[in-house]
Amino acid sequence: MSLILTFLGKDGIARSKVAIAAAKLLASQGKRVLLAGLAEPVLPILLEQTLSADPQVIAPNLHAVQLLASVLLERNWEEVKKLEAQYLRTPIFKEVYGQELVALPGMDSALALNAIREYDASGKYDAIIYDGTGDSLTVRLLGLPESLSWYVRRFRQLFANSDLGKTLTESPLIQPLITSFFNVNWTSDNFAQPTNQANDFLDKGKAALADPNRVAAFLVTTNDPIEVAVARYLWGSSQQVGLTVGGVVQIAHQEATNLANEFSPLAVSVVPNVAQGDWQPLIDALPNFVEQARQAPKPIEIDVHNRQVRLFLPGFDKKQVKLTQVGPEVTIEAGDQRRNLFLPPALTGRTVTGAKFQTNYLIISF
Repeated sequence: MSLILTFLGKDGIARSKVAIAAAKLLASQGKRVLLAGLAEPVLPILLEQTLSADPQVIAPNLHAVQLLASVLLERNWEEVKKLEAQYLRTPIFKEVYGQELVALPGMDSALALNAIREYDASGKYDAIIYDGTGDSLTVRLLGLPESLSWYVRRFRQLFANSDLGKTLTESPLIQPLITSFFNVNWTSDNFAQPTNQANDFLDKGKAALADPNRVAAFLVTTNDPIEVAVARYLWGSSQQVGLTVGGVVQIAHQEATNLANEFSPLAVSVVPNVAQGDWQPLIDALPNFVEQARQAPKPIEIDVHNRQVRLFLPGFDKKQVKLTQVGPEVTIEAGDQRRNLFLPPALTGRTVTGAKFQTNYLIISF
């Protein structure tokens, strides 16, 4: 398993420089590192070499790859066709070829996340540095396992309890018809199997996201008030998806203003704005990413004994945070992020008895 690091902030060039320097730093420490970027010219220009859709060696212990949506879509389409053939007697997609598919809006993020997952599972890398968009899209990308698990969990139960679900899984009149189309008997157990596999897959993603030794983000900003505000917003949004933000990397274009109060209790590391190719001063100024991520506040803490949940929501004030309980789970809204809390059995189904917003924490009592 790899350590997955990404960087969030408004200035894309600065983020990419920090990502490259971080990759070089970890590689110099003997770690096997993969630097993964999007299909844009920034990384190739900064690295001064051409990149491709497959990892290539660019320095000792350091590989780099561009996550090309068209290539990833083509490769994943073959897996979709194999899955379809596993369940359908007469596959529908066998005459549709990956080479002709066009990536639709939103596909890039899902394909990038799956590619990172596959590189992580390969066991070839100790660290993966993801140089993504660095904005709310990257935050939503890393929060996909938790978001999708809610959809699977919620709609699976609704379908199973519906008349249509009961008819498909229980009716002896429907079974022969279904069997003629599918390679499996469509019983309740067989219906549950694919969703159980999906849940297991998503649970592994959630577990990785919840572990700062596995996945962490760092904020990149300058003294500019707008950049600082964006970084604070992304900090709070990251907590909403369960992503640990380990610290702040402040680019010093001129004399650095102390940003400690803006991002307390995170550590702020001031680094020079280096020229292209002159990486060593930046590398030398970088923090210990692993240690800072471990010491950062946890996005969520659940105290079963005292029946409390504490959510760390920096960057938002009381008026921007909304708590509702209209379904079987508690829903938190902050900024443009919404999170459904998956609570342990001891708290599941309990009614919220109180809530307060105090020193960047939303404290919920049951």
